[in-house]
Amino acid sequence: MFSPEGPGLRELAVQALSSVEHGYDLLAPKFDHTPFRTPDSVLDAVVTQLRGAGDFDDGLDLCCGTGAGTDALARVCRVGVTGVDFSAGMLDVARRRPRPAGGPRTTWVRADVRDLPFGPAFDLVASFGAFGHFLPRELPGLFRQVHDVLRPGGCFAFPVLAPPRPTEAAFWMLWGFDTVMRVRNALWRPPFVMYYRAFRLGEVGRELARAGFAVELRPLPEFGERADGSPRAAMVLARRGSAGRRS
Repeated sequence: MFSPEGPGLRELAVQALSSVEHGYDLLAPKFDHTPFRTPDSVLDAVVTQLRGAGDFDDGLDLCCGTGAGTDALARVCRVGVTGVDFSAGMLDVARRRPRPAGGPRTTWVRADVRDLPFGPAFDLVASFGAFGHFLPRELPGLFRQVHDVLRPGGCFAFPVLAPPRPTEAAFWMLWGFDTVMRVRNALWRPPFVMYYRAFRLGEVGRELARAGFAVELRPLPEFGERADGSPRAAMVLARRGSAGRRS
């Protein structure tokens, strides 16, 4: 799962016993060589869908990490892209990523995405693989934040994978990981919030609608279908209406 350039077992243990912010500061120099980084295949598939979803001037990458998702947004946004993250270490690596000349301007902002320091300045907000760091009770506030930084008609987009079934080994791997994290957080401070099974699409869709979004699910055909014909991967596209946020 890890390339030779990735972190060793000791480094991962130190990260896991840190706070989320400090853990990612430590992991940042080797993050792109871990399975935690969103694969290029997923980024490319989302870009393909976004190109058919509308015209975007300014984009925001929520929890941008080392900037791979921000670079993906630069392929669909004409004016500017902003990456926001609370890890200074991740942002330091993001700033050093090589980028082609002639693209939209890129801005990096250190902030907690639960308290975004922006007005309605974006046509597109995207996030790639960050939702496991939020407890279910935090999602309504996060979605309200996203709604408020979008211009009317703007989109909030993120990829989702079909959850594994109990008959699949991946189901029990994720269940075991979440269980270990809950035990770790019950016994150790500061907490490290990372749960793979807490982000449930049905509940997420309801909270997005409650925040004022019209929600659709767009399959990512590059990843094929499950035996029942449902997509293995999809992109959630939540569009802000012209009216204000619902209470």
